[in-house]
Amino acid sequence: MPKRKYIKAERTKKLEKEMLTCTFCGFCKSVCPYFEDNQWDPSVARGKVILAYGLARKEIPADESVVQRLSQCTTCKDCERRCPSNIKVVDIVESARADLVEAGCILPAHKKIIDNIKQTKNPYGETAKVDFGVPTKKADIAYFIGCTARYRMPEIATHTISLLKKLNVDFTIFDEVCCGSTLQRIGAKEKEVVKLMKANVEAAKKLGIKKMIFTCAGCLRMFKEQYPKYVEVPFECEHLVQFISKQELKLRPLPKRIAYHDPCHLGRHMKIYDEPRKVLSMIPEAKYVELSESKETARCCGGGGGVRAADPAAAQRIASRRVKSASDVADLLVSACPFCVTNLKYGNEIIKVNIEIKDIAQLIDELLIT
Repeated sequence: MPKRKYIKAERTKKLEKEMLTCTFCGFCKSVCPYFEDNQWDPSVARGKVILAYGLARKEIPADESVVQRLSQCTTCKDCERRCPSNIKVVDIVESARADLVEAGCILPAHKKIIDNIKQTKNPYGETAKVDFGVPTKKADIAYFIGCTARYRMPEIATHTISLLKKLNVDFTIFDEVCCGSTLQRIGAKEKEVVKLMKANVEAAKKLGIKKMIFTCAGCLRMFKEQYPKYVEVPFECEHLVQFISKQELKLRPLPKRIAYHDPCHLGRHMKIYDEPRKVLSMIPEAKYVELSESKETARCCGGGGGVRAADPAAAQRIASRRVKSASDVADLLVSACPFCVTNLKYGNEIIKVNIEIKDIAQLIDELLIT
């Protein structure tokens, strides 16, 4: 019988009071995308609190099942919204993950991501340079493309660049590296995350950037909420939807029912709800349909928090439920994050409902009249 491995869990210990606040009421069950998928208590917030507390107290060994269950969290934060005790579940999960990784307890899929970023500066391990035809130059505004739009959904980056040009925005792009969100979500060493932060900020400073525009919700959240904890960010950061919502957009008619999926990192984490809806409301002849679960109650696409890499089948099933609910009321499902868009499309591969799925940058670029 293998020897049980107990770990120090120093980060998790600091949240002991937070964990002891949990009353195990189970309210988190009603909103957790993972619990909806597998109905296992260790996969829901209260189950993860028990596991994290057990690790911190050295009452639960860091075996494979514990590592797997603590990886089953998209960090969507819906459990925190529903929690009557206001427990910081995401902090607990991410601290436990970091303690596990430091102790050498990590899923192979997450280890591959960490290794890829160390070697290639992106989680996908891509080494080829992607040329979007925009010169790197000194400018007040920069577009931070992000790894997913650069390597997996370049059409989003292409449409964003086209949109900015049509709006006569003087902007640049630069040799960015991964923002560090993926590393931080899966518990990689802090020094590796900070190294990426410093590289991005220094590259932007050299170009005199005053405003950074993002299409990725996760990247924006990193720059707005996490970067300032470790480095000085001497420029404004905003999502593309915030930027274009302030523009006078002349758009072609689109006689379709449009629904919007709130990315968790843009919505619940950063409270950016109104701007994307304002942009979509500018489309002539379009009928905007609010999903029954939207804004602060929006269901997760299922891909975040390292879940898409560690458990792609679960990520796909979670996404399929979101797509199915949208297809009941809309012809077009729009989101404002490349990772959400790619996972929602992935979810539709198993249900194949009749609905278009697009990023808002793509949609507005296609409709913009110049």
